[in-house]
Amino acid sequence: MAVDETAGYSAHILSDGDAGLDALRRDPGIEFIDHRAALLEDLRKLQPAPGPELLDEPTRWAHYPWRRTVVAILGPNGFQAVRTDRNRNLITTAEQRRLRTVRIAIAGLSVGHVIAHTLAAEGLCGTLRLADFDHLELSNLNRVPATILDIGLNKAIVTARRIAELDPYLRVEVMTSGVRAASLGEFLDDIDIVVEECDSLDMKVRIREAARERRLPVLMATSDRGLIDVERFDLEPHRAVMHGVLGGVDSAQLAALSQQDRIPYMLRHLDASRSSGRLTASLVEVGHTLSTWPQLAGEVTLGATIVAEGARRIGLGEPLASGQVRIDVGQALDEISEPELGAPAHTDADQPAPDVEEPREAAAAIARAAVRAPSGGNAQPWEIEAAADSVRIRIAPQYKSMMDVAFRGSAVAVGAATFNARIAAAHTGVLGPVEWTSDGATLLEATLRLGAGGDAELAALYEPMLRRETNRRQGTPQPLATETVDALNQWAAREGAGLHLLTERSDIDTAATILAATDRLRFLTPRLHREMISEMRWPGDEPAHSGIDVRGLELAPGDFAVMDILRRSDVMGLLADWDAGEALGEDVAKRVHATSAVAVITTNGHQLIDYARGGSAAEAVWIVAQQYGLAVHPISPVFLHAVHHHELSELAPTFAPELVELKSRFTELTGVQTGESLVLILRLAHAGPASVRSRRRPLPSTS
Repeated sequence: MAVDETAGYSAHILSDGDAGLDALRRDPGIEFIDHRAALLEDLRKLQPAPGPELLDEPTRWAHYPWRRTVVAILGPNGFQAVRTDRNRNLITTAEQRRLRTVRIAIAGLSVGHVIAHTLAAEGLCGTLRLADFDHLELSNLNRVPATILDIGLNKAIVTARRIAELDPYLRVEVMTSGVRAASLGEFLDDIDIVVEECDSLDMKVRIREAARERRLPVLMATSDRGLIDVERFDLEPHRAVMHGVLGGVDSAQLAALSQQDRIPYMLRHLDASRSSGRLTASLVEVGHTLSTWPQLAGEVTLGATIVAEGARRIGLGEPLASGQVRIDVGQALDEISEPELGAPAHTDADQPAPDVEEPREAAAAIARAAVRAPSGGNAQPWEIEAAADSVRIRIAPQYKSMMDVAFRGSAVAVGAATFNARIAAAHTGVLGPVEWTSDGATLLEATLRLGAGGDAELAALYEPMLRRETNRRQGTPQPLATETVDALNQWAAREGAGLHLLTERSDIDTAATILAATDRLRFLTPRLHREMISEMRWPGDEPAHSGIDVRGLELAPGDFAVMDILRRSDVMGLLADWDAGEALGEDVAKRVHATSAVAVITTNGHQLIDYARGGSAAEAVWIVAQQYGLAVHPISPVFLHAVHHHELSELAPTFAPELVELKSRFTELTGVQTGESLVLILRLAHAGPASVRSRRRPLPSTS
């Protein structure tokens, strides 16, 4: 059957009730394909769920004369939403809308065919203008994704038809006479980006000269070792064409040269010193053992990929400089290497050092117990001094973090360390009073005087205190025994703090939703994200005596690959820009859903000493909960120690209103009253032992 160019290259869009559609139905030679039910189902399954502007949009019919076929399609908006859904978020919906206003002209439809199809598939333009005078030959099929049924057709028509069968709504214009001096204005009029893939060197230069006059950017792929050429005449209207490598020779001078005399200029532009050995050697054989220079489909496809990225950047106003770059696949494969394993290795050398023999001096033993206290990010924000008659524990401001708002988190840690010190003093029979100091010179300091007193209840917690650990294992939900609940409440009250326990499944699930939302905002706030990642310690990281050992996160081996994603600030920045990242809170949500209870420790007042008192109670609850067989895991939402709205604004300027609302919902859920301040949130679970224990900085020598 002879090819027929008169059948056109655009789909005819028809609606139910059109006379033309009725006529086509009566034609027995026309095939109708109707998959509207499946298409509408695909539309309904989109996330987020589509609105009535898409669901109620009438469907259409696309008539392809060259195929003698009519196909049912969605309306234009629904069609674009479904067809480009898998582009998100590599290209966002907003970016896709903007790119549909971009107009791109392509000269040369051998290499240009793959480029045009890639631009159309990715939705990077709203109009394509295709120009080529040549007809498809069998030898073109080594790189042009056409078929033997297309042989003899104009290359621009072959390309346009393939695009019409991909997206019947995309505007495609065809110039079957190609680009000539007389038609150059027609080719470039009303265009935003030019893609030049001609064979003729003088026409390459002529197109660039005209593009420069119109301040149009020009992109070109050479199909050798991923060489891409970018000329931003839109930004640099006076730059030399071809980057000046032709030595000032213009298109008219090149046109006057013989084919042989043009070769040196072509080699200069291709940078023959860096072109592949096979291509360079082949150029010597052109006209002898080769009829023309060779090209491969893989290189053409690679070039199309890079040109598409260049067009996307120009269309969205993103940075793209003039120049040349090679994306050399062969070189990359020469440098192939084994992947890094995501999960950290477990070796004996990585394990925390075993406990050394307990110091004989009471003060040293008490200081050593104090340093075992928990702190946000295991920052250990204290200085501890042991003397013959006392142990002093003070806030060390150099360890402050952003989440440690107004040193309240540090005060909680100092309170917990002081509670441990009291336990150790009671155990050794030297318990004395605790004196608190908070003035201009000292943020907060606790001085435990050593005496001859005791406290049997405190002393009984000595061994459990030494075993206290952060346990992030997920666990299984089980009700707390009444005895456990009573003990936790008694110890919180004994230390002068409040305890709010969530034990109902509905309340725990609501808490999981709130805490997951705050975790997401922590990831999406650049400064908080940087700080959070800086707390993580992988095997071999320094300093190893502080921070959170990633093995203690109790992740499955496959989840460590996710950690590599979560560490990336560029990824978090994009998710913040897109108002996305709901999955960032899933880990916390999953862990909270699996808990037996959520314990919220509070204190009355907003002073540092109030938070220290709450810290003592939090450590007491933690130790006792673990004593009753529970795994304890602290959760630190962004709002934890922010008392005033302006503090939330300083922590996360973009998300402050959302954090205010989340804190309000959480305090209402947990029953926290006006005047109470949040000290610590603990997840209580029934789970196995932790994988690792946190390390501690060594204490200075006692005096």
